[in-house]
Amino acid sequence: MSRVITGLEVLAESPGVIGGRPWILLSNQAAVTRDLEPARAVLRRAVPGPLLRLLAPEHGLEGVAQDMEAVEDARDPLTGLPVRSLYGRDASTLEPRPSDLDGADVVVVDLPDIGCRYYTFAATMDAVMAACGRAGLEVVVLDRPNPIGGIAREGGPVRPGFSSFVSRLPTPVRHGLTLGELALLLQRERHPALELTVVTCRGWRRGWWWDATGLPWVPPSPNMPSLETAALYPGLCLVEGTTLSEGRGTTRPFHLVGAPGLDAEALRCELRRLAPAGAGFRAARFRPAFGKHAGQLCAGIEIHVGDRVAMQPLALGLALLQAVRTVDPERFAWRAEPYEFVGEVPAIDLLTGSAEAREAIDGGRPLEPLLEEWRRSVADFEASLAGVLLYHES
Repeated sequence: MSRVITGLEVLAESPGVIGGRPWILLSNQAAVTRDLEPARAVLRRAVPGPLLRLLAPEHGLEGVAQDMEAVEDARDPLTGLPVRSLYGRDASTLEPRPSDLDGADVVVVDLPDIGCRYYTFAATMDAVMAACGRAGLEVVVLDRPNPIGGIAREGGPVRPGFSSFVSRLPTPVRHGLTLGELALLLQRERHPALELTVVTCRGWRRGWWWDATGLPWVPPSPNMPSLETAALYPGLCLVEGTTLSEGRGTTRPFHLVGAPGLDAEALRCELRRLAPAGAGFRAARFRPAFGKHAGQLCAGIEIHVGDRVAMQPLALGLALLQAVRTVDPERFAWRAEPYEFVGEVPAIDLLTGSAEAREAIDGGRPLEPLLEEWRRSVADFEASLAGVLLYHES
């Protein structure tokens, strides 16, 4: 197993990039050293400049709030510092207020990401970059490996009219970038005047998944308990755009999918017929403790990752939705409630970046033409990454 040094530990060893300037930290509970010490404790001790306050993304500084649960400002019991939540009760809370940056010269970002456009931490970083650009502050991003590797990419672009907090990044759904590389891309595309420094990892190669790094896995959010969950998430998060349970409220979020009364055996047979690569399916029954269908017995499937390299999670997620609609169209429905502060656009469209996937599934059309279109879009995206990629493939 290789030893990878994160940007956090690189900065802690050589904090000169910040020096004695006052600074703010955007981070959460999963930003830890190899020895599991929190970033805010390590950096406060190592950096000579004063740490003024903390910023926290969705789920809060300690990562205990559920998805789309508002988090209030607080005080950190570890450091005693004030914590400003960047995920509150409405869309206005997703960006720092000018007062949140008062007195600082630098904002440091250390947020473990999982390599997916709709995982909201990178969107929060983009909002912070925008605010810092307006205020004339430097942003320093402490980089970490992309847990699901830095080579495979999947999904289409975000079309005009479909932007939201979960479709804010100018990338495919599975983008294959680290948070530092995303910051460089965002600086080039949106924040050219921003002063940005990326403290790179040492020893990481693009083809490595998290379990090749020797680093501990700390769940970055309540429903991301394992690397296998992260491998499925770019596709299985699409279930959030339906009335099906995506397994929240169970010990197997994004592995279990179903609803009361669904024909689990028929669904398993249909998925085996569609044969999405790299995954296996078990007819399953489960009872969510919270979330969709809380307290009700659900029937559906449990997804097992077989070959994670061959698996294309977004294609798998679409095949799953197509299979449920085929097996039981009466129980299949798209989510109609507001999603991530947007009520006028279906959640599934915000996730996929357009209405195309929803319309193909509703129309009973093959998904392959859309997937091929997305593959061409990915090729165009990859051709645009000169000057953004920081790590070699091998």
